[in-house]
Amino acid sequence: MKLYTQALVFDAYGTLFDVHSVIALCDRKFPGQGAELSELWRTKQLEYTWLRSLGGRYEDFWSVTESALTFACRSLSLECPPETRQELMESYLHLETFPEVQATLSKLSQYKLAILSNGSPKMLAAAVKHAGLRGIFSDVISADEVKIYKSSPRVYGLVSQHLGVPDSAIAFVSSNFWDIAGAKSFGFWTCWVNRWSLPEDELGVMPDATVHDLDRLIPVLEG
Repeated sequence: MKLYTQALVFDAYGTLFDVHSVIALCDRKFPGQGAELSELWRTKQLEYTWLRSLGGRYEDFWSVTESALTFACRSLSLECPPETRQELMESYLHLETFPEVQATLSKLSQYKLAILSNGSPKMLAAAVKHAGLRGIFSDVISADEVKIYKSSPRVYGLVSQHLGVPDSAIAFVSSNFWDIAGAKSFGFWTCWVNRWSLPEDELGVMPDATVHDLDRLIPVLEG
């Protein structure tokens, strides 16, 4: 890997940022239902990106996230007035990173580091700032630029345009198997961060490497 890899590109949500760090706030607003709300919110958020991409009806990730929250609350029969919805939405701008993220990224400075995410530029800028990661990445790339979501090849194609690195020299890292499948099909070397020991999806492709935590990426890259 280290002989030809020039850039490491990370998915944001679920890979660097823990989307379920909103559970505590969800539980304060809806006692005993925080985990269920967070899980359904995330599930519908992803589903809406795929449905909007397939239907050619793009809305940015902030709007998709709010629609998913609205549905999740309605599905669980939770009253969510505008001020509560706004507070929950704002929590997406202040997600926590997974524990090993900062230390791992600091050991990878020999590569160009970047984020490639469905998140809107506003959401990503806020999350990166909150996490204290500003200055670490050469670029933070949003699918909003091409108005379609991963796993469209148009999104993965943004990386070489932004970084000036050929696709063959890019390693892509994500905790989402569907994202890994899209990146692998596009032509990237891929590493799946399988934090929850899930089975591989049946999508006709396999990651080049699988690790349990992000810090285990380092020995993989060192070969």
